[in-house]
Amino acid sequence: MQRYDRLREILRLDPDQDFLAIYRLTTTYEFPWDFARALELALFRTYAVPSIGRLLAETAEFTDRAQRRYDDTALLLDAVVEHGFESDTARTAIRRVNQMHRSYDISGDDMRYVLCTFVVVPARWLDAYGWRPLTHHERRASANYYGHLGRHLGITDIPDSFEEFEATMDAYERAHFGWHEGGRKVADSTLGLMASWYPAPLAPAVRGAGLALLDDALLDAFRYGRPNAGVRRLVRGALRLRGRAVRLLPPRRAPHHARQNPEIKSYPDGYDVGELGTFPVPGTGGCPIPHPRRPSGAEAQPPA
Repeated sequence: MQRYDRLREILRLDPDQDFLAIYRLTTTYEFPWDFARALELALFRTYAVPSIGRLLAETAEFTDRAQRRYDDTALLLDAVVEHGFESDTARTAIRRVNQMHRSYDISGDDMRYVLCTFVVVPARWLDAYGWRPLTHHERRASANYYGHLGRHLGITDIPDSFEEFEATMDAYERAHFGWHEGGRKVADSTLGLMASWYPAPLAPAVRGAGLALLDDALLDAFRYGRPNAGVRRLVRGALRLRGRAVRLLPPRRAPHHARQNPEIKSYPDGYDVGELGTFPVPGTGGCPIPHPRRPSGAEAQPPA
C-alpha cells in the first residue's frame, strides 16, 4: 500500500453521504496522533470563553479529576467514530453526553461554539503540522459529521459547511474570549495533566511547549505571559519536522482509536461506555460524581 492510497480511497467517497466513513479513515488511519493533539488544543479554546471556563471550574471535574474527565471526554466522543451512529454503543455515548449537559445551564451558543472547535481546530492544526493538510473533501465530511452529531446533541442553528463553522468559531472568539479565574484554573490543570504523562523532570518543558502552541488571543484570555520567541519557533518547528518525517512512513494498516492512546489511563481493566462521565447528585444543584461500574455486556470496551 502506498502513502496516498488511503487518501485516494477517501476521495472516492461522497462527503455528504459517507461523512462517517471519511471521518473515520481520516482520524483513525491518516492522523490519529494529530487529531488527539488538536482536540486537546480545542479544549483550551473553550476554557477561554468565561461562561464555559467558569462552569468547568465550578464542577471541579477538570481540576480535581482531570485525568478521568480527559479520558471520559475522549472515549465518549470516539465511541461514535468507532461504532457509528446507529450502534448501541454510540447511542449510549450520546445519551451520556446529553445527560451530563442537561444537568447544567449551558447556553445553545456555547454548545455550538464547542462543536465548531471540533471541526476547525484539527484542520488548522494539520495545515500547520500535519504530514499533509486536510483536503476540501475531508473538511466537508468533518463538517457533516459534526453537524450530524450536533443534532443528536440537541444543538440548533448548526453551520452548514466547514467555512461557516470556521466563521462562527472566529466570530464567537472575538466576541467572547476574556479573562475568568475559572478558565485560568482549568487551563492550569490541563497543562499539569499533560505534563504528568511524562517523567517528572520534563514537566516544566512540557508545560512550556504547551504554552508555545497557544496563540496570543488564548494567552491574553488566560493572562499567561508570552512565551519566548525562540521557544515558540523550536516547538512549532519540531512539530513541522515531525509531519515531514511521518510523510515518509508507510501508511497505517490498522485503525488507531482513542481508547488505545497511552494518555488514556483511567480504565486499565476496560470500561462500560454507559458509566463514563459524571452523574448528577440529587439536591446538590447538579454537582456530579463519578459512577464507575465493572464493564459488562455489549458496551464493555477492552483496556487501551
